[in-house]
Amino acid sequence: MGNLFIKLFVRDYENTSDPKVRERYGKFAGVVGIISNVVLCTMKILIGIFSSSIAIIADGINNLADASSSLMTLIGFKLASQPEDENHPYGHARIEYLTGLFVSILIIILGVQLLKTSIEKILDPEILEFSYITIITLVIAIVIKLWQSMFNKNIGKRINSVTLIATGADSRNDVIATGVVLISVLVGKFTDLKIDGYMGCLVALFIIWSGIQLVRETSSPLLGEAPDETLVSDIAETVMREPCVLGIHDLIVHNYGPGKIFASIHVEVDADGDLMKSHDMIDNIERLVKETLHIEFVIHMDPVKTNDPLINKLRAIIEEAFSPLEGVESIHDFRIVPGPTHTNVIFDVVLSTKCRYPEKQILRIANNAVKAVDNKYFAVITFDKAYTKI
Repeated sequence: MGNLFIKLFVRDYENTSDPKVRERYGKFAGVVGIISNVVLCTMKILIGIFSSSIAIIADGINNLADASSSLMTLIGFKLASQPEDENHPYGHARIEYLTGLFVSILIIILGVQLLKTSIEKILDPEILEFSYITIITLVIAIVIKLWQSMFNKNIGKRINSVTLIATGADSRNDVIATGVVLISVLVGKFTDLKIDGYMGCLVALFIIWSGIQLVRETSSPLLGEAPDETLVSDIAETVMREPCVLGIHDLIVHNYGPGKIFASIHVEVDADGDLMKSHDMIDNIERLVKETLHIEFVIHMDPVKTNDPLINKLRAIIEEAFSPLEGVESIHDFRIVPGPTHTNVIFDVVLSTKCRYPEKQILRIANNAVKAVDNKYFAVITFDKAYTKI
């Protein structure tokens, strides 16, 4: 049914790489979430008041928070689709993450308030009014929430939206929360146990836990996540497809929100080749990556000597010296600059976050290795961080 609604209400729904289509998906998901959650909230609160069940009322208020979340999703997608301006040259797509973070904090606050109310219910319990309408309402709510979960996750995966995927997970959690409330009502009907307040506490704690998880998920992109491994692989494969490319390194990917990715990379080409031909090849790769992967792509061209026996020998010696060092990923930009008194062996070293060796120690190891060949050699190293693994 969700796919049918998408076909009916999302124009050009298959073109998910188009920012306008992505905005339509987000708005549609927001409207559906608002309507369905307001209906659920109204039903549960009315039934909760009728049956004197704080757990049902708590679950209804949780649905109100979900409706607020959908409203923020709707607003967030609208604001995130604004074009670039002078103060925000990379666009406004990260507003989607801020929206998710705001809603997550709101969920935690509501959970704390519901926990307080539920504790009061434990201290002063009331007899629940059982009715089959209550049972039917809760079962219907579970079915709707299951559908919401699949609906939001489906759209979230289609348009790569962390907010909608998180919303889908939240709906799945609501199924569990409503199931707990249903158990509370049934236990109250067939036993003398007054567990309503305790079950309300469970629901409240579950809401708080879900809110904390959502805070982690929505704040992570704002802090700066490692790029997706598939994206890194796609970039590397696209660049290396060009026969003139001898190697690649220093790939850096910046994510400014869904559909707003900027990247740069260093590409090694033959130093003895035609410079203009290499430059034209670089331009072609930049255009290809932008067209196929929808990334603003910049390439730095590094000329390398491929047929110099001394360079190849020294590079092999350095690589062998570094091979036992965990976290020393690779070396590149290897060159030799001779002088009247000494010769500089210059290169870059890529270090991963796992590297525990001080830079001075790595430099000392490199100097010992090259001086074993000629005492006039001095290693000059630029240390790079491994922002991506390629």
